[in-house]
This record gives sequence, C-alpha cells and structure tokens, in this order.
Amino acid sequence: MVLLDSGWSCEKVAQALFVDDDTIRKWHGLFIEDGLEGLTRFEVGGSACLLSDGQQEKLKAWVVSALPRTTRQIGCWIEREFGVAYEGRSGLIALLNRLGFEYHKPEVIPRKLDEAKQKAFIASYENLLNCLGEDEAVLFADAVHPTHAARPVGCWAPKEQNFAIEQTSGRERINIHGAIDLQTGQTRMIEAETIDAMSTIRLLESIEALYPLLACIHVFLDNARYHHAKLVREWLSRPERRIKLHFVPPYCPHLNPIERLWGVMHRNVTHNKCYETCAEFAAATLHFLRDKVPKNWAEICDSVTDNFRVISPQDFRLLE
Repeated sequence: MVLLDSGWSCEKVAQALFVDDDTIRKWHGLFIEDGLEGLTRFEVGGSACLLSDGQQEKLKAWVVSALPRTTRQIGCWIEREFGVAYEGRSGLIALLNRLGFEYHKPEVIPRKLDEAKQKAFIASYENLLNCLGEDEAVLFADAVHPTHAARPVGCWAPKEQNFAIEQTSGRERINIHGAIDLQTGQTRMIEAETIDAMSTIRLLESIEALYPLLACIHVFLDNARYHHAKLVREWLSRPERRIKLHFVPPYCPHLNPIERLWGVMHRNVTHNKCYETCAEFAAATLHFLRDKVPKNWAEICDSVTDNFRVISPQDFRLLE
C-alpha cells in the first residue's frame, strides 16, 4: 500500500513482490473498502474457497473433458455454472494447480508410428556405433527448405518499448541438402535448385570428399523417393563408392538428429532477423550451417543429439 501511495503502478509493485498484478489490485481494493481489517481477512488462493468440494469435482470433470485454452474460459464457466466470479488470473491458477492441472502445449507426433520399427532402428544404430571401426564414420542427412521470411519470437525487453520486424514477401525459399557428423560437428551443405536424385548424389560425393581416408561412411536419411532413386542406386553400386545408406523408419523424423539442427538454424538465422534479399538470407543460412556449426559445435552439440526415444501414441491423449 505504501508503494502504491508513492505512485508505483500495480504492475511495478507486482514485479517487486513477485506476485500477479491482479493480486495487487485485489489487495488495494480490499484496503480501500475496509482498510487494514479488509487485508487481514484476505484469504490466499482467492475465490477458490467459495467452491464446494462438489463444485470443484464438477470443475475438474469439465476441464478434463473440454481442455479449455485460457483461464478466461475457465473463469466464465465457473461464473456461469456456480455464480462465482474470479477477479484475476492468480486465484484461478492457484485453484487449478491445487486440483492437479497445469498448462500444457501438445506435442506434434506423426500419424503412423510403429513402435517395433522404432525400437529395431535404435537397437541397430546402437549396435553399429558399438562395432564402428576407426576407418568408419556416421552421418545424418536430410533436406530443408527455409523460406526468406523473418520469424517473430518473444523476447525480454524494456516495457515501454514496442518492437517490430520488417517482413519480406515470404515467396522465395532456398533448398539445402545437408549432412552432419555428430561426433565432430562437421557438415556438408549443398544448395540446389531442386532436391532430387542429383542433389542426393552431389551430397554423397561431397561427404566422400570430406573423408578421403575412410573405408566406409554410414549415412542415415529418410525415405524420400529421391533417396531411393535409380540414379542414386546406380551411383552407390560403383566399386569405388565408400558410402552405405541406412534409412530411418517411415514417419519418424525424431530419429534423425539433423532435424534438430534445422531448429537450431532457425533460432540463429531467422528468429527476429530480417534480410533484404533472398541472396543475403541464403548466404547467412549457409554460413551458419557450413561454418558456424562446426566451429561452435561444443555449444551446439547438446541441442543436436542421437539421444533417441520411442514415441508411442498410447503415451498421449490425442486431440481431435
């Protein structure tokens, strides 16, 4: 109350006391209405005490069924069903926490997951690593198609400032066929007009050039049609070839660590950044993938790992 009286806003007082600003407003309202006596009657948890056990059970059942996306929806439902009005989010959040709820963001999982194939792949991969010779290497390959467009993301900043990013049309994109060695962070990144069998062969040739002394290079990739193309098979069948392809199970991008590298790329290249031309965007993207990733692999490696897990739809409540 002293801070408010000195001219502080409810938001500033809330930040100083590490509470919700709605709580400060409620305290202030009680003080204006009943003075210090009103504050002594304030009950931690807000209006939760006004709901009976039966009402709380009914609320739990509704939340489980409806999966409301905002506390505003929940507050409106409580007021409509029970005639109890919550003045702020803090009391609602405290109530929901006591009832065993927390805010979830659903994971996105493929529609056709085969647990047995995932387990078999992981076992086969681990066996390969355990038997890997000194003249062998393992890489993961994939294609990515980043669009020339800024991706706005939240950030901490001065409260009084507004922020914006100049946006491009988002109609141009680049095509990159790449591979990464998780042991060293070395990458091969091919920019192509089209991702197809020829870009696959160019990538594989680049990988062989990266390891001129190795006898065998294991390359893991997905089941895109161009990876199985006749031209690729013919190239691999030549006696001088040192690459052996391994295919990740269908619908399992989580078993290809290079997918995580694309996420790291976006965080460093496109998030809150604008490039005037697509050529500048392409140069920044390829510079990050070709140069910065290997040079900063010690900091990046924990975000791009082969710590695989089996995803089972049975472990989730699927939303419809």
